[in-house]
Amino acid sequence: MFKGLNFSGIWQSFTSYITELSQNPFRLLTLILDIVIVGYIIYKFIKSARHSRVWQLLKGILLILIATLLSDILELKILNFILTFFMPYGVIALIVIFQPELRRMLEQLGTSKITKYFGFDKDMATKTKEDIYKIVIAANELAKEKTGALIVIERDIQIDDIIDNGVKVGAEVSPQLIVNLFTPKTPLHDGAVIISKNQIAAAACILPLADDKDIAKEVGTRHRAGIGISKESDAIAIIVSEETGKISVAKDGTLIADVNEDVLKNILMKNIVLKRFGTDRLQKLPKFQIKKKKKNSEAEANHKEE
Repeated sequence: MFKGLNFSGIWQSFTSYITELSQNPFRLLTLILDIVIVGYIIYKFIKSARHSRVWQLLKGILLILIATLLSDILELKILNFILTFFMPYGVIALIVIFQPELRRMLEQLGTSKITKYFGFDKDMATKTKEDIYKIVIAANELAKEKTGALIVIERDIQIDDIIDNGVKVGAEVSPQLIVNLFTPKTPLHDGAVIISKNQIAAAACILPLADDKDIAKEVGTRHRAGIGISKESDAIAIIVSEETGKISVAKDGTLIADVNEDVLKNILMKNIVLKRFGTDRLQKLPKFQIKKKKKNSEAEANHKEE
């Protein structure tokens, strides 16, 4: 005869386990480790499920579990019997429905990639390098088309207030997406694109304008905005002039005008990857080794015309 879920028995088992823990405090450490591991597995599973049809199914399962619990507490015997009777078949159905996710996990276990599944071996230096390369590609494409652009890369100082005043994007860094965001006569082309935490966080963001008297009057609004955000935070701004197609970089309140592809790569690598991950990590990225330059060739007067 099939026995339904006995929630009162589960509660008694739980209370007895708590009593055992109080008598043997060492087991508390194993309990904490157990909770952390299970919690992290559930977190990763839910995080991946939220972007798929599985998420709606999980909410339905949670509703059924709550209904089963309430039917047991309120002694709704018929409803409780029906729910508990079909629950074992539901487990089989879950295995079938979640088959792709379960297979992916088993494949990762079989190929010793479980650390990758949990995210422990993600090389953020490599990811950041790839993002820089994509940003450089986008900047050069925009420059060729003489499409005005303003790309801001967040560093240590968070600029959430700037992100909040724009339109949230939350997408992976992609040269095609960056170029499309600045395409003229599109809804998001006017304003700055913010790169934060290795993602395109927002577009059409409004930046503070630099009003320094030392800046030449000929410097346009886009360049003043880039200088302004780099002065109020440690962010780096890449500005593409729609009049000349030249690329400029604003950092630490200074404008480095008319940089080519290699110089742009070097500036971003030195000020982002090197600052964040150190020299050892940078040396592992042969494509973007920094070349020694004279200081005069890197820093130009911020009053240089567009």
